Amino acid sequence: MMRADEIMTRDVVTISGSATVAEAVKLMKDKGLRALIVERRSDSDPYGIVSETDIVYKVAAFGHDPKKMRVYEIMTKPCVVLNPDLGVEYVARLFASTRIRRAPVVKGQLLGVISVSDIMHKSDFAEKPKSYFELYCEENPSAPEARIYED
Repeated sequence: MMRADEIMTRDVVTISGSATVAEAVKLMKDKGLRALIVERRSDSDPYGIVSETDIVYKVAAFGHDPKKMRVYEIMTKPCVVLNPDLGVEYVARLFASTRIRRAPVVKGQLLGVISVSDIMHKSDFAEKPKSYFELYCEENPSAPEARIYED
């Protein structure tokens, strides 16, 4: 099974929580992104994320001035973070159950970001779906029928 670090985008664009929403919008537009990871203030501070959905629902919908509002006012923090060793199928299930579309990959420091698009375009589980039997054998490795998958 592929791991998160195999499909993550390594070139992560970040922004300070004190930046204006207008600055975030410009950066997203310039880089062709739908979200930015919000930088931590210290090593013990959790990561945050600001998405175009945050901007639409929390700024534009209320007629707020994006030049006056700060990223920290609308971001999601703490956000769900992924371990680089997680299996892609687990990441997909996590995204589905939490209804998120992207998350930073962190192991001590920010390593990358994974989005639904990364799962769809870079992973192989959609092209090589496992049968119920294969899944059963993985979950029950001591079962006699699981021996066909032994190395």
